[in-house]
Amino acid sequence: MPIVVRITKFSTLNLHTMNIIITGATKGIGLAIAHRFAKEGFNLAVCSRSAEDLNNFKTTFSAAYPDIEILTQTTDMSKKSEVNALADYIKGHWTKVDVLVNNAGVFLPGEIHKEEEGTLERQIETNLYSAYYMTRAILPLMFDNPGSYVMNMCSIASKIAYPNGGSYSISKFALLGFSKVLREELKEKGIRVSSILPGATWSNSWAGVDLPKARLMEANDIAIAAWSAWSMSHSAVVEEIVLRPQLGDL
Repeated sequence: MPIVVRITKFSTLNLHTMNIIITGATKGIGLAIAHRFAKEGFNLAVCSRSAEDLNNFKTTFSAAYPDIEILTQTTDMSKKSEVNALADYIKGHWTKVDVLVNNAGVFLPGEIHKEEEGTLERQIETNLYSAYYMTRAILPLMFDNPGSYVMNMCSIASKIAYPNGGSYSISKFALLGFSKVLREELKEKGIRVSSILPGATWSNSWAGVDLPKARLMEANDIAIAAWSAWSMSHSAVVEEIVLRPQLGDL
């Protein structure tokens, strides 16, 4: 009697697909991180407040990386309802997340005693609450995925107060505190947490500034650091990544 062997064909893509969420990914550091991980075959879930920016992002990335899945949703990360809607949208498409980059943020310079009313609230909502709500919503997709990673985009302003930093620095100090707490809570669950603290980096925030290109870091420098942290074995985590321009802070 002949022996019949049934071979079930599994999709290699499904077995090895990696998924990354990057908030605020259409410009600057977020965009550079998106390119770095897309080159390695990661599917992307990204958001922005601008539908036009998201459309341009998807067109560019679909052409450059035709084999990856790209999820986009217009989102104001300062609003809890929209953060949760973004998380629900992602959960409707993915059953696991490998990397969450809480990158969305806003920089409003000023001094505490001179800032407009509401400046602190706006920056806390965008720079801190967005990461808090997004992380809480996405963690269920990471708990059964050892080695998964949460990266929080802090700042040198998370470490030191500097002139005209005002409420921005307050919000970034708070984000670093959130990241430290998260690290302690998740270490036994196999989820890695890094706080990324860049100094001055070329982005839209520096548009129009009359400085030589070499005076600020490139966004891709931050993307390289993020990829390097991810690439380590699951038994290692870079708790803090501090990056500064070679000539120091501005």
